[in-house]
Amino acid sequence: MMFDGPTIALFVVLALAVLILIKAIAIVPQQNAWVIERLGKFDRSLSPGAGFVIPFIERVAYKHSLKEIPLDVPSQICITRDNTQLQVDGVLYFQVTDPMRASYGSSNYISAITQLAQTTLRSVIGKMELDRTFEEREIINSTIVASLDEAALNWGVKVLRYEIKDLTPPNEILRAMQAQITAEREKRALIAASEGRRQEQINIATGEREAAIARSEGEKQAQINQAQGEAAAVLAIAEATAKAISQVAEAVRQPGGMEAVNLRVAEDYVDAFAKVAKQGNTLILPANLSDLGSMVASAMTIVKSTPRV
Repeated sequence: MMFDGPTIALFVVLALAVLILIKAIAIVPQQNAWVIERLGKFDRSLSPGAGFVIPFIERVAYKHSLKEIPLDVPSQICITRDNTQLQVDGVLYFQVTDPMRASYGSSNYISAITQLAQTTLRSVIGKMELDRTFEEREIINSTIVASLDEAALNWGVKVLRYEIKDLTPPNEILRAMQAQITAEREKRALIAASEGRRQEQINIATGEREAAIARSEGEKQAQINQAQGEAAAVLAIAEATAKAISQVAEAVRQPGGMEAVNLRVAEDYVDAFAKVAKQGNTLILPANLSDLGSMVASAMTIVKSTPRV
C-alpha cells in the first residue's frame, strides 16, 4: 500500500502531537515532589497527581521523596575530653520539607548532612569524658539534632532525630573498664557482707538486751509475788493465831476451863522434860523438879494474871 506525501505528513504530525501530549502530562507519585524549570529557571513544584509541563520549554529538573529517610552515618574515631579514642557510628533520620531549597540550596544535601553530623559528633564528644559518653547518649543525640536542624533549614531538609548505634573504645580501655566494674562489684559485695554482719551483731545485742530485760522483769515479778505470798501467809498465820487465842480465852471462861488449862500445862511440862532427856546426854533439872504441883501453880498464876478479852 502506497501513501502519498500529504498522508505521510499527516502521520508525522499526529505522531508529534501524541509525543508532545505524552511529554506534557506529568504523573507525580504520592509523597513525592517534582521541581519544574522553565528555560533553565525554577518555575514551580508539582505536587502528587497529574500535572502539565510545556514540552521543550519546561522540564522536570529534580525529583524528591517527601518520606522520612534513614541515613547511615559512617563510623569515625572521636577523642574524648580525657584523650580516649572512641569509634562511633550512628543513624540519622531526615525529611525533605522544601523541594526548591533541596534542589538549589546545596549541590548534595545528603553528603552535607552526613559531613555535618560527623563533625558535630566529634565536637560534642570532645567536650565529654569517657564515662559520660556512655551515660548521656540522649544529650549527645539531642545536641546533634539541634545543630543539624539549624543548618539544614537552608537545604530544605528537616532533621528529625539522630541515634548513636555503637560506642566502641579501644581494647585496653575495655579491659580497664571491665576490671573497674569487677572491682566495684567486689567492693559492693564486701560492703554488703559487712553491713550484714553489723546488722547481725545489732540484732543479737538487741535480742540479748530484750531477753535480759524480760528476765529481770520476770525476776522482779517473782519477788513481788513471793513477798506478797509471804505477807499473805504471815497475815493468815497471825489471823489464825489470834483466832486460836480468842477461842482459848473463851474456853477458859467456860465452866471447867481452868481445870483443863491445869491439865494441859502439866502435860506440856512433862512432855518437854521427856524430849530434853531424849535429845541430850547432859540433863539440867530444876531444884524443885519433884514439886510438880508448884510448877503448875506458877504457870496458872501467869495464865490468871493475863487480861481476859
